Amino acid sequence: MANTELVAELLASIKQHHYGPDVAHVEIHGNEVLGVHLVPGLEVSSRSLPDGVAVEIRVQRGVHIKNPVHFCFGLLPNQGVQRILSHTVIEEGASARFIAHCTFPNAVDVQHRMEAEIHIGKGAFLGYFERHVHGPRGGVLIVPKTKVYLEEDARYTTEFELIEGAAGTVKLDYEGVCKAGATLDMKARLYGRLEDTIHIREAVRLEGEGSTGVLTSHIALKDRAQATIENEIIAEAPFARGHVDCKEIVQGEAQARAIPIVFVKDHRAHVTHEAAIGSVDSKQLETLLSRGLTEDEATDLIIKGLLS
Repeated sequence: MANTELVAELLASIKQHHYGPDVAHVEIHGNEVLGVHLVPGLEVSSRSLPDGVAVEIRVQRGVHIKNPVHFCFGLLPNQGVQRILSHTVIEEGASARFIAHCTFPNAVDVQHRMEAEIHIGKGAFLGYFERHVHGPRGGVLIVPKTKVYLEEDARYTTEFELIEGAAGTVKLDYEGVCKAGATLDMKARLYGRLEDTIHIREAVRLEGEGSTGVLTSHIALKDRAQATIENEIIAEAPFARGHVDCKEIVQGEAQARAIPIVFVKDHRAHVTHEAAIGSVDSKQLETLLSRGLTEDEATDLIIKGLLS
């Protein structure tokens, strides 16, 4: 299949058929970069590896990229391995938003492995939204590992979403380090079904004065799906602030475990956490049933609310 046809099929799988000329986008199928369209101030380069592809991304100093930059990572055959090593630099005072579409619509035995390192310069900002599109069979192993380094007064927000299709096996591992005044906000929203297995580890070290970290995990599970969520905040500087929020809904034979860890090394720092695991809220369910919804419809609506 020609590259243009592969790109068209990848984009069709995420319901994205074209971009405007002022929207930067990159398409990677398997371990091959098929398409790159850039805008001023954004640099993207790649090189092939024996077992993957390395991608370098840079937003130049002081540049504010107006429109979100779209990345499409995918594999269309039902078998195969995609391994991506990415290194991203957001230079001092720059800002950008990235949207990553990860699509494996036909997966029976597919691996998606991502090792990412992100450096965000002084006063810079990066927003990163990652949405996965999986097929109904769940034959996917997802292993994203990301380390984020935030310089003074930098900001980073990230959101991982996998709520359509079967998750398969997910091993998500995110770490962040914040210098003075930096802010990191991590969110994960997943829906596990069938025999899905989900393991999420989110960790941040607040080593700079006045730095802030928020870790949020909202998970819904049904059938025989299982999830383990580990959220860890280490606050070791004056006036550092952190919060962990973990909520999980389990149905059927599903199982969930939450492990929040907070570690404060300076008496002027403050970190809080909350975790809740259980079935759908009975009061919400009763309210929706009284409005004519069936129990299944009401349960789905409550879960959609948790994952929205």
